[in-house]
Amino acid sequence: MAKIAVISGSPSVSSRLNGVLQSIQSQLLTAGLELHWIDVRSLPPEDLIYTNFKSPAIIEAINQIAGADAVVVATPIYKASYTGVIKTFLDLIPQKGLEGKVILPVAIGGTIAHLLALDYALKPVLAALGARIQLAGVYALDTQVQRNEDGTFELDEELDQRLTASTDEFIQEVRFRLQLGSLAAQS
Repeated sequence: MAKIAVISGSPSVSSRLNGVLQSIQSQLLTAGLELHWIDVRSLPPEDLIYTNFKSPAIIEAINQIAGADAVVVATPIYKASYTGVIKTFLDLIPQKGLEGKVILPVAIGGTIAHLLALDYALKPVLAALGARIQLAGVYALDTQVQRNEDGTFELDEELDQRLTASTDEFIQEVRFRLQLGSLAAQS
């Protein structure tokens, strides 16, 4: 069974990014994939800020990434870039920590003007960590995710379709890479 690490770089518990990630989670679980969540805001702030590589919480999160076949990296976009919360965590991942993993970048922002933040801000950092198999990803607008009073979320139809298509591609790529790996192991 494929293992997926989901990194949420939102500093807010009530972020609309959670609605996007819930949609992805549902699809990944339906496909029978094993998920490991890394909610960066829940990691010890001092360990993130002071890059404490010996922190048990940081070590556990890095080990979840190391043991994953693929990684979803999700962040809100503030001021044309990913959050500082996720940047502090990405700084703790070893230099080749994403090597050989399928990556699905996901972002949400207040305006379409930040659409290219995925390509020009987040993806270069992921590439510096060894991510060579990065999918196109999904950029959502805040207005496409409605937060209900009960804490659930509703996605507009267009976003839901794009998320479904990107997550399907992610699942197919993960399965393909795993199949290649098992074929290489048999040789």
